[in-house]
Amino acid sequence: MENKQENPEILRSKYMPTADFYSQIIDSLQDYSIFTLDKEFKINSWSAGSTKIFGYETDEVIGKHFDTIFTEDDIKSEIPKKEIEIALKDGRATDNRWHITKSKSLFYAYGLVFPLTGINGEMLGYVKILRDLTERKNSEDAIKKYVRELEELNTHKESVLAILSHDLRSPLSAIIGTAKYLKDNFQKMKPEALQEMLNLLYQSSTDELDMLDYLVEWARIKYAAEIFSPTKIELIEYVEKVFDTLNETASINTINLHHEIEEKTSVFADGKMLLSVIQNIVSNAIKHTKKGGSIKVSAKKKEDKLIIQIKDTGVGMSKEIMEKLFTPQMKTLAATRKENKGAGIGLLLVKGFLERNDGEIWVESIEGTGSSFYFTLPIDKPLNKINSSENIEFDLKP
Repeated sequence: MENKQENPEILRSKYMPTADFYSQIIDSLQDYSIFTLDKEFKINSWSAGSTKIFGYETDEVIGKHFDTIFTEDDIKSEIPKKEIEIALKDGRATDNRWHITKSKSLFYAYGLVFPLTGINGEMLGYVKILRDLTERKNSEDAIKKYVRELEELNTHKESVLAILSHDLRSPLSAIIGTAKYLKDNFQKMKPEALQEMLNLLYQSSTDELDMLDYLVEWARIKYAAEIFSPTKIELIEYVEKVFDTLNETASINTINLHHEIEEKTSVFADGKMLLSVIQNIVSNAIKHTKKGGSIKVSAKKKEDKLIIQIKDTGVGMSKEIMEKLFTPQMKTLAATRKENKGAGIGLLLVKGFLERNDGEIWVESIEGTGSSFYFTLPIDKPLNKINSSENIEFDLKP
């Protein structure tokens, strides 16, 4: 019997995997988002893994622009455009960055984009591949933060010793000296001189107590982690509490306190710490604002954070003062507090509270015009957060 040989082209088409076969493979990669773009950067295919990661069903996302998966900041920085330019130039572009889902939540991903060409080399579009690394990113950041906090603890221990040995001991020695002089010379002193020394003694004792209170609060942030109790709280309640407390002081100087915080604006933070942060900043603003001025508190959402602004029409600050504002020199905190009317240690306390709550603080100021203090707080409970009081356990198994 004669063996019939099939045409090679027929054999190739018979056993070559089909487009559906490749599509099934791509859809099976649930940990990866794989999709394609046309030459106008519009999404024209969407894998099952993309739906899982981004939340968009295929019919919801087809036709949308490449920008859809990027954050507002990245779009403003033209990151999508730059990725395409690098891919065209080098044949591929890779990066690690935060992306945004349908629900507006963020995830961290490794990304790869490369041009898609046809059999004859014609340009068809682009392929984008993403792998979700959010859990790994959060874990790495949490560990780095934990290690950084341990390093800071050593620094703070040295700072506390410096305060105890210098900023508390020196004024206390002066108080004791004044009290001894009064004890030895009380009968011989004139009423005016006596009154002057008693006033000095009272003021020095009050300043010393204020310094001790700051020190206790500061140590509480760094060492008493068990009392740290962050929850979801409404910002407006805490702003109004501070206004109620400071309104009389502001009114004496005809300073207007007002806020533009919307109802239901919330943050995830420790309530006592948040109250202390707002009170410290507003109190400092009152001290540095002239009669007839104003202090405004406002807030805006940026991704998963809330940015709170406390703006005053006060005397403002020089660049030199701003640079040292949150890092007072430990050799003389007493002098810093005196020069800045309490702002030195108070803002150190504020910075510590905010860092404890996964926030940060910065300032913008123009001399003679006023200052704006900005601080951030998370809107929701941070993922994979590791507190100083928690243990990090590494798997030592081979």
